[in-house]
Amino acid sequence: MKKVYLDNASTTAIRPEVIQEMTKVMTEDYGNASSPHSSGRNAKTILELSRKSIAKQFNCSAQEIIFTSGGTEANNWILRSAVKDLKVERIITTKIEHHAVLHTVLVLESEYNIQVDYVNINSDGSIDLTHLSNLLSDEKKTLVSLMHVNNETGTVLDLERVSVICKQYDVLFHSDTVQSVGKAKIDLQSNLLDFIVASAHKFHGPKGIGFAFVRKNSGLQPLLFGGEQEKGLRAGTEAVHQIAGMAKALTLSYENLEVEKEYILDLKTYLIAQLEKELPGFRINGTKDDFYTILNVILSFSADKTSMLLFNLDMKGIAVSRGSACQSGSIRPSHVLKEMLSEADLKLPNLRISLSHYNTKEDIDWLIESLKLIDN
Repeated sequence: MKKVYLDNASTTAIRPEVIQEMTKVMTEDYGNASSPHSSGRNAKTILELSRKSIAKQFNCSAQEIIFTSGGTEANNWILRSAVKDLKVERIITTKIEHHAVLHTVLVLESEYNIQVDYVNINSDGSIDLTHLSNLLSDEKKTLVSLMHVNNETGTVLDLERVSVICKQYDVLFHSDTVQSVGKAKIDLQSNLLDFIVASAHKFHGPKGIGFAFVRKNSGLQPLLFGGEQEKGLRAGTEAVHQIAGMAKALTLSYENLEVEKEYILDLKTYLIAQLEKELPGFRINGTKDDFYTILNVILSFSADKTSMLLFNLDMKGIAVSRGSACQSGSIRPSHVLKEMLSEADLKLPNLRISLSHYNTKEDIDWLIESLKLIDN
C-alpha cells in the first residue's frame, strides 16, 4: 500500500545525515560530558561545539542556548520561572497558543494569582497588534507570550514588530518558535526577544531534545535540580548524541532553507490548485499565504463522512491530522479553530496538511484522489 506522510507539523522524518551523526557519537563518544577523563572531555567538546553551531544560526551567544528535552519543557520552564523568580505579575497571550503555553499559564494563574489577558484574534487567525498595544499600557511587570507560527493554521506573527512593541513598553517577550525554527531564519540581534524555544523533531532531528534561548542576564532560575549541567539551569546528564543530532539537523535545515522552501511552497501551491479543481467546496482556515509548510482546510463533506475521515485516509496509507498531535485523541473541536470559526463551520471536517521536502506531487495527487473517493 502506498504510504503518504502529510503530518510534518506533528513530527518530521530524521535526515539520514543526522542518523549517521548520532550513530557516530553513540559508538565513539559515549562518555558523560561531566566526567574529567578523555571520554568525558570528548563528549563535552561535542556538546559545546553543538551549542556554538546552534547559536551561530540565531546570531546569539552560545551561553544563551540551554538544552532541554523539547519545547514543552522549555515553555514550562520559562513561564514558571518568569512568574516565580522574575516576579512577573501579568501574562499577555492568546487563546490559540499551543497547550504547552496555555495550560501552563492557567496553572500559574491559579497558583500565583497573576493577571492573564488574551489578545484578540482576527478572523484569519492573525493577532490584533493594536489590541496588544492597548493591553500593554499597564504598570504591572508583564511577560508577553505569543507563538511565531501557529501549529494548526500556519498563521505567522511578525516577531520583529512585536519585539519592538514589547521593548517600547519595557515588557518581557517569549515566543514559542517550535514550528518555525529550522524553517525560517530568526536573528536574535534584530528581533529583541527574551526567550524562544525549539524541538529538534520538528526540523528533521531526533525526538526528546530541544533548546531554549534565554537572553543574557535574564535572571531565569532552574526548573529541575540536581547536577550543575547547563550552567546550573537544567540538571541532568546531557544526551550528547541527541544534541549532536539536533545541531546537525539545524545546520542542514538552514543550509538547504531556500531550496527546500521553494520546493515546499511549490507543493503547497499545487495542493491548493488541486483542491480548487477537484474539491471546489473547500475553504482555507487562515489564508493561502500563511506559513509555507502548513495548510488547514474545511471540507464540505456530509456529517456521516466527517466522523470517519481520518480513519478512511489512514486506511489508504495517508498520514494527516485535524490539528495538534498533542490533542488528536480528543473529540472536542480544535481550540485554535474555535477562536476563528462559527459553530456551524466547527462541525465540518477540517484537515491540517503539513508538508516537507520529502513530499511529492504524487503524494498530493493520492490525497486528492482519496478525498474524492471518500466524498462519493
